[in-house]
Amino acid sequence: MNRRDFIMLFGGAAGAWPLAARAQRLAIPVIGYLGSQSPDPDLLAKFREGLNEIGYFEGRNVEIEYRWAFNQYQRLPTLADELVQHRVALIVTGGWISAKAAKEATPTIPILFVSGLDPVGSPEEGGLVASLNRPGGNVTGVTHDPGQLTQKRLELLWELFGDTKSREHLKIGYLANNDTTGLGPAQKGRTQDEHRMAAALGLVVLYARNESDIEAAFASAARDRLDALLVTSDPLFFRQRALIVALAARYALPTNYRNREFTDAGGLMSYGPSLPESWRQIGRYAGRVLKGARPEDLPVLLQRRLELVINLKTAKTLGLTVPVSLLVSADQIIK
Repeated sequence: MNRRDFIMLFGGAAGAWPLAARAQRLAIPVIGYLGSQSPDPDLLAKFREGLNEIGYFEGRNVEIEYRWAFNQYQRLPTLADELVQHRVALIVTGGWISAKAAKEATPTIPILFVSGLDPVGSPEEGGLVASLNRPGGNVTGVTHDPGQLTQKRLELLWELFGDTKSREHLKIGYLANNDTTGLGPAQKGRTQDEHRMAAALGLVVLYARNESDIEAAFASAARDRLDALLVTSDPLFFRQRALIVALAARYALPTNYRNREFTDAGGLMSYGPSLPESWRQIGRYAGRVLKGARPEDLPVLLQRRLELVINLKTAKTLGLTVPVSLLVSADQIIK
């Protein structure tokens, strides 16, 4: 081979390398991630864990394109459109409102959701799926137990106080988010029904739509001399859990949460489904979709497992003695 031929061969190969590398990058699937709030490292880690179990690792054989609305729900349609234009292989959504925005943005790209609201309903009602077993269309995911947990969580607080105060004399608050922006008629109705049920149980309903509202709600609970508080499951509250736990400690207010992450952060007790487990499951679903599964063939997973977690250290700080009956029932006791 003469020098000229060698130079042409080398130059042609060198030119082909960038093209080959670009083709390899294009072959890596991209997941779109649409969140209505801000990033939560713990839940993202669980999502990646589920992906890993199916053989996908971010940065190696799958990429993730993130979009966050930071509680500005009006931005979700635009962010969803951006992901569609990015030609992602599927869209993972954090919360019902994000899933609705993604569904309105594309009828074809697979959409996976994690939601504490019942996703079943007709298009007119704003439903995400036709049914849990046969979701139909391009949407499926994981939903938490849609059954009412308020009564059970209230009973746990009653049991906590035991004989120290009769039930009729206990004054218990109920912290909820009354911002229904973006929800469909069915979801709005169910949310309002929950709030009405709390009031019917004799709970003092306190509303919070943002961080300053949360602080004001705790101040109001202190002024009204509430004995205890129930915190509902809500994306805003979950991301502000450090603040909520700190406020409960500041006002010495025994509080029951729906997610164990609050108790892990120093809250008194929690009873409800495991949110991290839901995100691990949706990570596994994402991996299955990347391997060719269709959302319409993947039933919506119902997170039925409920766990009771009690923080004895916090109970001691509050001057509470946890009854043996509660300790025996607990799935985990934090000492």
